[in-house]
Amino acid sequence: MSMTTPPGWYQDPSAPTQERWWDGNAWSAHTRAPGQPQQPPAPAPQQAPQFGQPQQPQGYGYPGAAPQQYATPQPPPAPPAGGGSGGGLSKSALIAVVTAGVVLVAAIVTGVVVLGKDDDPAPPVAAPSSSPEVPGGGQNVPTPPPASAPAGDAGTLPDQLNGITLPILDGWERPEFGGDREAATMQTKETYDCPADGGFCHHGTVTSRTAPSDQTTPEAVAKADIAKATDLAYNKDSLGRQKYGGVKSHTEVKSEAVTVAGKQGYLVRWKVVTGKGAGGHVQSLAFPSSLGPGSIILVRFNFDEGPGGPPLDGMDKITQGIRNTT
Repeated sequence: MSMTTPPGWYQDPSAPTQERWWDGNAWSAHTRAPGQPQQPPAPAPQQAPQFGQPQQPQGYGYPGAAPQQYATPQPPPAPPAGGGSGGGLSKSALIAVVTAGVVLVAAIVTGVVVLGKDDDPAPPVAAPSSSPEVPGGGQNVPTPPPASAPAGDAGTLPDQLNGITLPILDGWERPEFGGDREAATMQTKETYDCPADGGFCHHGTVTSRTAPSDQTTPEAVAKADIAKATDLAYNKDSLGRQKYGGVKSHTEVKSEAVTVAGKQGYLVRWKVVTGKGAGGHVQSLAFPSSLGPGSIILVRFNFDEGPGGPPLDGMDKITQGIRNTT
């Protein structure tokens, strides 16, 4: 059963040679010499604060210091049953008082050191916690790696320079190596031995790039590009090889306006006969870019004829599936 220490004069924990008044809840500011009658101290008169001089609460052991900067003196132990209120202390009580005094002195020394470094009050000390300690303050804390950028949709070919995506057909892929380095490229996964100069060929390739600036309309761009697109696909490639034995003839299949990503574009499609192999179809598609006035996007298609060649309607599916990313 716990007992509350009654009000009275007790040995001062901060100064064992004097007594301090305990009001039943906390130590007061009243002290006296030991051995005097047990009488409550007279209340101190309230002193009006002087103009321009802020009043600060008084702490024990260091006048003018805020009480929260120092450890609060422990209350005196409850007297044994039937004992007096201000006589001698028991051995256990004396140990408790001495311990409290040691804690108080340590707190006062810490407060003096802190005040010597900075006039501002020291921040309150947080209570210990069982939660993990947060690293910091001179420790080498590893910086978490940045989140990796999300990968593009595996079903689309992004042309980031022109702000569009093209749908990738079944059996097609974005090449990791090779292809046209100046354009966004997709091609058929299946390859075969080229019929002429050797190496391997794809049954279909599609590229997207910015059109040259010397033509100002999609129709002009498409009509001017179809011959160059045919040469690169079935005559001589960028390395000068004739993988199909050259182009022997061509027939225009389409030349018409078409809507692409909400813009009015134009396409030209040729059927090509090659010196070796089954030949194929080539298409140049041009349409305005949404990134700026006067900018035109050029998409080139080549689809092989014969076994393994992709269905020709794939050109229309890709054209209809082009989308703006902005």
